[in-house]
Amino acid sequence: MSDLYHRPWRLVPNKIRGSGGREIDKLRGVYPPKDDPAGSEAWIGSVTRVGNPPPGEPHRGCSEVELPGGFADGSAAGKAGSSAGGRRMYLFEAINLAPEEVLGPRHLERHGKDTLGMLIKYLDAQKQYVLQAHPTRPWAKKMWNSDFGKEESWYVIGTRDDTAEPAYILLGFKEGITREKFEELYRRDDLPALEQLCHKIQVKTGETYFVGGGVPHALGEGCFVIEVQEPSDITVVPISHKKRYEAMKAMVGKDPRLKTEDEKLYDERMLGAFVYEGCGEEENLRRRRIPPRLIRSGDWGAEHYIIGPRETGFFSYTRLDVKGRTPAPLRDTGFPQVGIVLEGEGSLRWEGGEIPLRRGDEVFLPYRIDGAACSAGSPGLSVVLCHPEGA
Repeated sequence: MSDLYHRPWRLVPNKIRGSGGREIDKLRGVYPPKDDPAGSEAWIGSVTRVGNPPPGEPHRGCSEVELPGGFADGSAAGKAGSSAGGRRMYLFEAINLAPEEVLGPRHLERHGKDTLGMLIKYLDAQKQYVLQAHPTRPWAKKMWNSDFGKEESWYVIGTRDDTAEPAYILLGFKEGITREKFEELYRRDDLPALEQLCHKIQVKTGETYFVGGGVPHALGEGCFVIEVQEPSDITVVPISHKKRYEAMKAMVGKDPRLKTEDEKLYDERMLGAFVYEGCGEEENLRRRRIPPRLIRSGDWGAEHYIIGPRETGFFSYTRLDVKGRTPAPLRDTGFPQVGIVLEGEGSLRWEGGEIPLRRGDEVFLPYRIDGAACSAGSPGLSVVLCHPEGA
């Protein structure tokens, strides 16, 4: 049994798509930070592929990982060594070398070896995202034959100070919504009027919002968030079939991925994905703005739920704040975890060694790391730990 499967793995930073990314660069210590026409999203610890990947990039969306010290089975898999004699390869390739040792028997029984049961992203909105929704699991199964819908959540980790207005989101229908009202505006391709059906909320760093399946939403300009969600890339936007097709055609030209879709099927999928339930402003915030909840604390610091089982059974994540060199033990969940260092510096120790951690680091934690604990340097260390369904 190799030590390789009982130690943290460093994830290789990526950017996937969308206009933005300056705030991601700042977090990762990339200078000069800059916005990129295809850089507003980073997928962290992902084994999920984007919908319709570009030609020649079948694994677009999947994360790479740096594995130190080679492979227990002597495999030559992976790319050229990246650092310290290790190997760089896709995370799904590394998992496939020893699924049970990496993921654990509980994960394999619940999810199998081809999904982590969650998808984690940075989203950095230079401009407002388009109004959209994601299907519930039953609707995703019926219309896309997918085992996963796309419940998701936003943990605001920063806002821009140079946008036209303070950072905001669109989230949830206002009172009085009906499918008939929504469909009438959709048929007119009146996207601004559709946006007016939704609550507009100014956001602050440290706030968390839960976005259930079927809930309309759009990340507003200036928002920098960690998004944790089901491992799916299914998104619907209330733009007519013809207009969306023409926009895609103009954007991708003769791309072979571009195929016409039956208009009735398109409408059914899109209109049926929204859940037409509205409420007032205070009730909307009560339902969807989630306060942190203390799990445990001690001389080492504290750990809080950001999103937990009260909101969803499909994923959870916590924030571990370590204030000194007294080790903060990681909880053994029986499932793999993904860690993101938000602030400070320190180290992650286990019985076989330790690795330094600093702001912007991203790590994959196989399900069993004996004696794992975080220790902080001055002034402290804050790590977001993401957990799949069942943890």
